[in-house]
Amino acid sequence: MRKILLAATMTIVLAGCQSTPEAEKPAGVEDRTPGAATKPPAAATRPVAPTTLGGNPLKDPSSILSKRTIYFDFDRDDIKAEFVPVVEAHGKYLRENRGAKMLVQGNADERGSREYNLALGQRRSEAIKKRLMVLGATEPQIESVSLGEEKPACVEHDEGCWYKNRRGDMLYGGEF
Repeated sequence: MRKILLAATMTIVLAGCQSTPEAEKPAGVEDRTPGAATKPPAAATRPVAPTTLGGNPLKDPSSILSKRTIYFDFDRDDIKAEFVPVVEAHGKYLRENRGAKMLVQGNADERGSREYNLALGQRRSEAIKKRLMVLGATEPQIESVSLGEEKPACVEHDEGCWYKNRRGDMLYGGEF
């Protein structure tokens, strides 16, 4: 079963590495005849998209980048499909903003020994970090740590609360 999963994972990773060549635009020709009007390059005339909250998409509640928590199933460290778009958005942000730093905190619910929960939290934070790096972030940009069961989001003793504690939190520089 592991061999099949490994082969499927490698196929997906390799397929994701393929790229289609973009059609090259022809080079522009500049008119240098005397009296010709000078026109700024096309890139300089494009309107800049408006930004919200001072241009920081990390703090814009309508941006997917404002979502910073990835929830996991019981005793699992794989990223659920519903959270893949969130991780992809943060991976793209880190790829495009090389100066950005992130701390990924892995957490676990109270069930299990302290040592087990620390190890599980670390696997969860590493799973998020690895996915971000596959998406273009660099290792120096991301630190992953485990908090185990030490920083619960909820303190009740039921499944709804345990679900909230099985998580990975992504924090950017200045937030930790």
